Amino acid sequence: MKAIGYKDAGSAADALIEFETATPQPGPKDLLVEVRGVSVNPVDVKLRASAQPDGEPRILGFDAAGVVQEVGSAVTRFRPGDEVFYAGDITRPGTNAPFQVVDERIVGRKPSSLGFTEAAGIPLTSITAWEMLFDSFGLKEGEGSGEALLVIGGAGGVGSILIQLAKKLTGLTVVATASREDTHAWVKKMGADYVVNHRNPLDEELKFLGITPRYVAALTHTDKHFAAIRELIKPRGHMALIDDPGALDVASLKTKAISLSWEFMFTRSMFQTEDIDVQHQLLNRVSELLDNGTLISTVNHHGGSLNIENLRAAHEFQESGKAIGKTVLDGLAAAG
Repeated sequence: MKAIGYKDAGSAADALIEFETATPQPGPKDLLVEVRGVSVNPVDVKLRASAQPDGEPRILGFDAAGVVQEVGSAVTRFRPGDEVFYAGDITRPGTNAPFQVVDERIVGRKPSSLGFTEAAGIPLTSITAWEMLFDSFGLKEGEGSGEALLVIGGAGGVGSILIQLAKKLTGLTVVATASREDTHAWVKKMGADYVVNHRNPLDEELKFLGITPRYVAALTHTDKHFAAIRELIKPRGHMALIDDPGALDVASLKTKAISLSWEFMFTRSMFQTEDIDVQHQLLNRVSELLDNGTLISTVNHHGGSLNIENLRAAHEFQESGKAIGKTVLDGLAAAG
């Protein structure tokens, strides 16, 4: 089968290549999925830019929607013909190919209200946001009344769905950051109660609002905002982050007894944790919430059919800092 990947880390224009590889075969717990839609995430461009593959070209892509073609001998949740969506496993070949194998325990039922390409924009960010809200912060659905959540980088893929989940499933007041007119409008569309400008000191922005958040989702530029977060967060609050700051003065959080945690949605699949099936369950829940109108799609850019030129352009767009919400492409199987 024809796939798109990279053999040498570098820029999108230089690194991404087309190549032929064998169609994968499912293991006992795997599904073989015909990939109909994919999305591009920050993890794609980070790996392509700096993670050198070991020998064979690496196929990227960590979001997909498609149709189950074959199932492994131990599969119990799906059968051939089922429409599915998922975020995959960072240790296995990705979605930029016509077919992919994926563990059924991290796969959900595709929302029937969305086409394959739009559905592919949902899984990775939904899992990340869900795990941050309910695992890292320890909230339960319906909780949070009287408390506030600050979402730094609210117009990105994770921020867009995190705002919605917090507004629809908890009682939290949501403050999102945005610095442009279009991103301000987007986070309001996602449901943010208040919007502040992350180009200004965030502690001053929150002080002006008169809001002291207990929870902070640091989705981007955590090192830049860390000192302000320390000042603005409520004592005994919790900050969770997903980016890769070079260094943080975590000892400075002691006097406020601030909890700090990282969210990495690939952890369950990487380490085959005993609760790996949680991702199957939460994706099914997200699918239901999309189908009943509780959540809305966060897709904001369709990059065309998956080919080498369009994927390069999608990577460059993701790296430009101008992307809002999610960028998706028709999968190689759909593109023919």
